[in-house]
Amino acid sequence: MNPSRVAYLLKMYPRFSETFILSEILELERQGLDLRIYSLRKPDDGRFHGDLARVKAPVSYVPESLLGQPRAMAMAQRQALRLDPARYLRVASEALARGNKVAIRRFLQAGYLLPRLREAGIDHVHVHFASAAASVAYYLRRLGGPSYSITAHAKDIYHQSVSPVALRRKLRAAAFTVTVSDFNLRHLEGLLAADGGPSARLVRLYNGLDLERFRLRPVAPPTRLADAPPLILGVGRLVEKKGFDDLIRACALLRDQGQGFRCAIVGKGEDLGALRGLIAQLGLEDLVRLPGPLPREALLELYPQAALLAAPCVIGDDGNRDGLPTVLLEAAALGVPLVSTPVTGIPELVRDGETGWLVPPRDPAALAQAMAQVLSAPVETSRRALLARQRMAQAFDLRRNVTILKGLLTSPPTPSAAPDGVSAQRPGLLRPEADHVQA
Repeated sequence: MNPSRVAYLLKMYPRFSETFILSEILELERQGLDLRIYSLRKPDDGRFHGDLARVKAPVSYVPESLLGQPRAMAMAQRQALRLDPARYLRVASEALARGNKVAIRRFLQAGYLLPRLREAGIDHVHVHFASAAASVAYYLRRLGGPSYSITAHAKDIYHQSVSPVALRRKLRAAAFTVTVSDFNLRHLEGLLAADGGPSARLVRLYNGLDLERFRLRPVAPPTRLADAPPLILGVGRLVEKKGFDDLIRACALLRDQGQGFRCAIVGKGEDLGALRGLIAQLGLEDLVRLPGPLPREALLELYPQAALLAAPCVIGDDGNRDGLPTVLLEAAALGVPLVSTPVTGIPELVRDGETGWLVPPRDPAALAQAMAQVLSAPVETSRRALLARQRMAQAFDLRRNVTILKGLLTSPPTPSAAPDGVSAQRPGLLRPEADHVQA
């Protein structure tokens, strides 16, 4: 029987930076899927996107520990125990044997959710990121709960804190795992092959944009006030992997070369103080601004003012990196020229010399040179921006990609029923945009 009701289990909902999850939920609901949302943490961003009000699914928050809601947590554990005492005790022993408090917390959260998901008629659980929420989904399944699936992104599979053993365990127990780039797909296939154990069902499916919505916005040359210098735009959390320190250093080089420009880096994060200090050190206070985060609606109004979007992503010292930043998709859809780096899945959208400019990570001089080319070669810049928009329509259409995801969510195979080695490489399994012309 096909599932009729799907739960999204997320570490934090809503999260200001995770517009891709919001867009996916809205599109699944538009296509008629009955959703429930469960979050392991309450939001702490303090800002929300206007689209959030369109979500119909009810949201429930799971206690973070026994101390959060001790009576409710204890009652749920008793209910889970009564459902299958031997299974509950076996899985509890498994969590205790891991020897860390996090495993016990995730087990207890699974026990809390189990009777609630049964009462809500949940047939399948989907999680974004193969980390905290995926661990809870794993324990839910071990306790006799619904099947689950994962969307794997970047930090959850590349960060130095990720345990390969734990990641393999979650992937193999999942009905399927979606990941957001071919680069990630190859990494996960290698991870699963490394220990000689069974494979798992892996599917590459890009995050997308609602291109019907973006078609309402005409592509045109950057709009700016008369005599205003061109705008270099950076968007993202102010953290190491975004490479915004390299963007600031590149801006200093452009200034020294006599290039007129202004730069805005939109976002918030732990590196705010360091970036402010770098701007002051380089004497860029009049050229580079850090305006803070913007809701998506305001950002979509800002993109057309930009001469280019710079996303100089890097691999952090801790292994953290971007998968394929949503800001690149949004900018490409609106015809904004792209300058980025060949980190993880970025070259699957930004193809150097074709759909944008790619420069080596941590190379401010190369970044400055590429941005100068964008600002000085309008014909070539327009050509690449048009090709990037065409690439968006080919591979990153939210409605088409979510239709495929919906099919998976409503007919998930059990891991034991899925043949070993099934992956997105298999004929017919989800390469919908005919992108056999891969970078």
